[in-house]
Amino acid sequence: MAANEFEEHAKRWRVAPGSKVHLDRIDTRSKDGAPGDKLVTGTVVKDLVTQLGEWQTRLWAEGSRSVLMVLQAMDAGGKDGTIRKVFTGVNPQGVRVASFKAPTPEELSHDFLWRIHQQAPGHGELGVFNRSHYEDVLIVRVNELVPEPVWRARYEHIRNFEELLTASGTTVVKFFLHISPEEQAERLQARLDDPTKRWKFEAADLDVRKNWDAYQRAFEDALGETSTHDAPWYVIPADRKWYRNWAVLQVLLATMARIDPQFPPEQEGLEGLTVD
Repeated sequence: MAANEFEEHAKRWRVAPGSKVHLDRIDTRSKDGAPGDKLVTGTVVKDLVTQLGEWQTRLWAEGSRSVLMVLQAMDAGGKDGTIRKVFTGVNPQGVRVASFKAPTPEELSHDFLWRIHQQAPGHGELGVFNRSHYEDVLIVRVNELVPEPVWRARYEHIRNFEELLTASGTTVVKFFLHISPEEQAERLQARLDDPTKRWKFEAADLDVRKNWDAYQRAFEDALGETSTHDAPWYVIPADRKWYRNWAVLQVLLATMARIDPQFPPEQEGLEGLTVD
C-alpha cells in the first residue's frame, strides 16, 4: 500500500487540533475502511506487521530520530492486546515499552512529568507508553486528587512537553482505544470467569467503571486540548479487536512513511572486499 493510502486511512480517526470531541458520537464497533471481514482483515494485518518491522529496522539503523506511541483507554480497552499484536514483527532491541502505574513516593516528590521523561525513547528507538502522562489529567481529575486549577494547567504543560520531544527528534503519535461500556463489561467478566486471566482483574476496576461518564468527559477534554499538528490524537474504534489492530497499524505506517527513516550510507571501500 502506498504511503498516501495509509495517510488517507489515518485521517478518519485523527482529532483535529482545537476541536471538541464527542465520544458518544463515535461508533466503537465501526468497520469503516476495513479491507473486509475479520478473516480478510486479519490476513492484511499480517502484511502490515511485516511492513512495520521493516520501517522499525530503518529507524533503528538510522539512529538519529525516534517515535513515541502513547496508548490510553478505559480498563480492558485493549492496550496490552494492541502492543502484543501490532509489534510482533519488530526487533525487541529497538523497542522500549513503559507501563505507568500509580506513582511511587519518589515520583510524587517530583513534577508529574519527571517519571515520564525518563522513559522517552532514545535515538533509533520506537517507544510505547502503556498509559502515560495523561493519567494526570484523567484519574486525578475524576478522583479529585488535585484541585481543578492544577490538573487544568497540565494541558499546557503536556503540550509543551510533547513539543520539546518533537523538537528533539521524537515523533509523537497518540491513540485512544475507544470501547463501549457493554464491551468493557464482557471483557471484565471474561477475566473473572477464566482463572488464567484473573490476575488482570482488580476489584477497583468496578469502582472505576461506576465513573464511566466522568472518565468519558475527562478523555474528551484531554483529546481536544492536547491533539496538535505534531502530536495528534487518534480515536480508534476498539470493540472489534481485529479492526483495532488494523487501524493502529494504518496510523503507525502513515507515521513511519511520513518521517521516512533511511539506512545510513555504507562505509567507503567495501566494494570488492571478500570474507575469507
